[in-house]
Amino acid sequence: MTAFIIVAALLLAATLAILLPPLWRAPPPSASADRREANLAVFRDQLAELDRERAEGTLGAADVEQARAELQRRLLDEVEAQPAAPATRGGGRRTALLLLLAMPLAAAAGYALLGNPEALDPLQRQARIAPEQIDAMIGSLVEKLKKNPDDGKGWVMLARSYKVLERYPEAADAYARAGNLVDQDAGLLADYAEVLSQMHGGSLQGKAGELIARALKIDPNEPQALLLAGAAARERQDFAAAAEYWSRLLPQLEPDSDEAKTVAAAIGEAREIAGARAAAGKPAGKTGAATGQLAGEVMLSGKLAGNVQPDDVVFVFARAEEGPRMPLAAMRGTVADLPLNFRLDDSMALAGGRRISDFASVIVEARITRAGNASTSSGDLFGRITGVKPGNHKLRLVIDQVQP
Repeated sequence: MTAFIIVAALLLAATLAILLPPLWRAPPPSASADRREANLAVFRDQLAELDRERAEGTLGAADVEQARAELQRRLLDEVEAQPAAPATRGGGRRTALLLLLAMPLAAAAGYALLGNPEALDPLQRQARIAPEQIDAMIGSLVEKLKKNPDDGKGWVMLARSYKVLERYPEAADAYARAGNLVDQDAGLLADYAEVLSQMHGGSLQGKAGELIARALKIDPNEPQALLLAGAAARERQDFAAAAEYWSRLLPQLEPDSDEAKTVAAAIGEAREIAGARAAAGKPAGKTGAATGQLAGEVMLSGKLAGNVQPDDVVFVFARAEEGPRMPLAAMRGTVADLPLNFRLDDSMALAGGRRISDFASVIVEARITRAGNASTSSGDLFGRITGVKPGNHKLRLVIDQVQP
């Protein structure tokens, strides 16, 4: 946009530089013949100047022709003018001032009416990129990576693109292919961990937690890694550790920003819970590991493998054996993730809802649905285990049934 405006302004200035000097320097009244002879000399000089500027490349052909036409028009007016109407210095200057004001305004008004001002805004151009164009760009990058699979930067670019599009399984695969470039960069490790978390219903345990630990080993103050480390500690109910991680993050945020206020509030809450546990004589962390967590592996029966697609959604959840069917905790993945390691705990409970640790035993269920939601539909594939006691970390859940 800036370049366009500069070029337009230069062209306008060049036009005014040609038209205004003769008007501003209009000769004083004299005999009409002498005046016409003087003006003719001026016109000849200006025509010669136009030819010289065109030869030097200062003006384009279109600008030269426009200026030449204006000079010719003025020359005809001069020839046809009556002797009794000599030009005056005051009239020429008034004309020059009028042109100086009118031409820029006329140019701007003309572009506003006939042009496309929004096209000057790069954000507007970006906003009009169609999904098909995005898919085409990603497809082009994929093809380049097929020819050069060792291009770590290309795989990172692809992973970030998939993440923005919320295509988390593809993003995770791209990060895995980036190899040493990710392994040696704390920020990329943290981003990879976040992608895995999104694939598993927000859980940061398992491989995601390992990636966070590696990121903080490379850079103990990496902001995204500290944020995720605190969330992972809170997930396993180690509130003291969560407060410690977030306290290291807080000084890196802009003071009084929304992000800083949110992190400060989370630190206060974590410290309050940790303090309450300490006052009650309970360990500051990991209390929920024995009483409010369930973990294990979900797999698909081979006899149903032909009934699913890789992007079909998998829900894993725990609910009470009796009473409301509302899940006590849940996570989400896709068929492509199977076999899927899962972890459900009290931190996943809905606000104000019941928790896994509130029950002596629960039902753990895994369900595959193409509809993309947790509601039961005919044709869904599922598997469940009943009578599961909270604290069981060795569950093996097989999806082997079809919903009637």
